[in-house]
Amino acid sequence: MAILTVEGLSKIYGEGTTAVAALKGVSFAVNKGEFVAIIGASGSGKSTLMNLIGGIDRPTAGRVTIDGNDIYKLSESERAIFRRRNVGMVYQFYNLIATLTAEENITLPRLLDNRKPDAAKLAHILAMTGLTERATHLPSELSGGQQQRVSIGRALINDPAFILADEPTGNLDSKSSHEIMDLLKLANKRSHQTLLVITHDEKIALQADRIITIGDGTILSDEVVKG
Repeated sequence: MAILTVEGLSKIYGEGTTAVAALKGVSFAVNKGEFVAIIGASGSGKSTLMNLIGGIDRPTAGRVTIDGNDIYKLSESERAIFRRRNVGMVYQFYNLIATLTAEENITLPRLLDNRKPDAAKLAHILAMTGLTERATHLPSELSGGQQQRVSIGRALINDPAFILADEPTGNLDSKSSHEIMDLLKLANKRSHQTLLVITHDEKIALQADRIITIGDGTILSDEVVKG
C-alpha cells in the first residue's frame, strides 16, 4: 500500500528568461514500511522535492498524496496541521527550541495541537533514543548527536505516516552519524516506520531498501537495493 504518492511534480522558480525548473515532472510512490533514500548532488532538486513532499512549498504542477490525502487541496493552515500530525521532519541542523528541554522539544508537536503528551509514549521514545537521563537538559547542554536524537524523537511522537529526514547526519561526526542511522533504521524495522532520507552520501543511501537518484530535476534511477 502506498503511503506516499508523488505524481508529475514540477517546480519552476522565476519567470520568462530567468525561470529555473528545479523539478520536472517527478513521479514515484513509497509503500508503508519502506526505507527509501533520495540521493543527488547539490542543485539536483532533492531539497526542493523534500519541501514539496513536506508541504512546505507549493508545486508549479503535480500532486503529493499522503495516506490518501492530496495535501495541496488543503489550505495553508490545514496543510501545516496535517504536516505536523502526519510527517515527521528531521533536519540537518536539528531545529530545536533553545529554551525547551529535550522532552519538551519532543512533545512540542502534541502541545501545538493542544493535546496532552502520552507519558508512556514519551518514556518509550526517550528510552529508544537513549535520552532518558537527558530529558530535562536544554539543547545547549546536549551534543550534536543527542540534539539529533531529540529531533528524531519529536518526529516520532505523533506516529506519523512517514519520517522525512534531510541530510540527518550532515552536521555530525562519523560516530554520531552511525548512531543516528542505526536509530532511524531501528524505527523503520521495529515500528514499521516508513522512512525517506534525503542525502548526498552514498554510504548512507546504501543502507536503504531502495535508492531514488535525482539529477537536474528528474529521476535518473529508482533501484531496489535490498530484497
